[in-house]
Amino acid sequence: MVYGNSNKIVVCKFLMHLFRIAVAGLFIFSGLIKMNDPVGMAIKLEEYFQVFASDIGSFFEIFVPFSLPIAVIIVVLEVVLGFALLLNWRMVWTTKLLLTLIVFFTILTFYSAAFDKVTDCGCFGDAIKLTPWQSFYKDITLLFMSGIIWVNGSMYDPYIKQPFLNIIMGLLLIGSVYTSIHAINHLPFVDFRTYKIGASIPVQMEPSGELMYEYVMTKGGEEHRFMEYPTDKSFVFKEMVILNPEVQPKITDYGVWNDDGEFTEETFTGKKLFIIVYNTDHANKDGFGAISTLISGLNPEIEVNALTATDGEVFEAFLSELGLQIPYYYADATVLKTIIRSNPGIFLLQDGVVKGKWHYNDTPTPEQVSALLK
Repeated sequence: MVYGNSNKIVVCKFLMHLFRIAVAGLFIFSGLIKMNDPVGMAIKLEEYFQVFASDIGSFFEIFVPFSLPIAVIIVVLEVVLGFALLLNWRMVWTTKLLLTLIVFFTILTFYSAAFDKVTDCGCFGDAIKLTPWQSFYKDITLLFMSGIIWVNGSMYDPYIKQPFLNIIMGLLLIGSVYTSIHAINHLPFVDFRTYKIGASIPVQMEPSGELMYEYVMTKGGEEHRFMEYPTDKSFVFKEMVILNPEVQPKITDYGVWNDDGEFTEETFTGKKLFIIVYNTDHANKDGFGAISTLISGLNPEIEVNALTATDGEVFEAFLSELGLQIPYYYADATVLKTIIRSNPGIFLLQDGVVKGKWHYNDTPTPEQVSALLK
């Protein structure tokens, strides 16, 4: 009888440690991915706040200007708490904070999935894309394991003596904050997006294979599926399902235009350098000093344009204030934010292939730009 109970205790402790390592590892991985791109996390939080403001209460608009600092706090907490859980540091408080954070994430992902509001939670940044329901199920699993860990938080002893462990956790906190701020003031260390350097935009706008569809029809209250649209008119169309979504275009929303018409295809010809300004209200004007120097020293064969989501008259006044005389075109704000996490940002294309991207804090010299082009 005692022997059986001992086995149960051993199994219980094994599961506790397994849950602890799994939750810690996932939090550290998720936090590091988002720490690589805090601006992207902030954009996702803005989306949530705006949806909540529309659906729940306008007071959520208050949080929109603070999306970036909130994003930094969240990603730093994920990494630090993940390591704290891994090293058994102050487990009573660590497990409480972890459980609170996962409850917050679970609410967000449930709202996304149930009401189809935010189609990508950004749980793993741009590195791994999850559907809203996948994100929710992942958080439910984490919530279960975190709850078990919290209930048994007092059973864990630290692996390292407390004074040394405090120093380690302090260094982790400082390092996490520094890394986040560095990523904000430059560009992500690793670019997981479809507009990364070396990517061909026109190639990614085409399917990688032949798309296959299935037609879902109804007749007599029953559902039927066909590979070809039925000629029998007694069938009622319900929906068309893509059977091989993996071959769909990776880029579906890229478009550039001006008041005279489309300019998208023209961006794929020759050597073009774009100055990207999401909007003029939040653009860093100090960054245009180095950008103006770059433009004036470029080889004439490199065409310089601006891309913005701002109203034309407002943008013209903005350029005039800066003393810049360059053609400008419009693009969707979300697309521009996806292309580069900098406002303003510098984006270099050659025949539709991304050759370079720079934060305004890292504006290149004309020679550096020319060296990237054939």
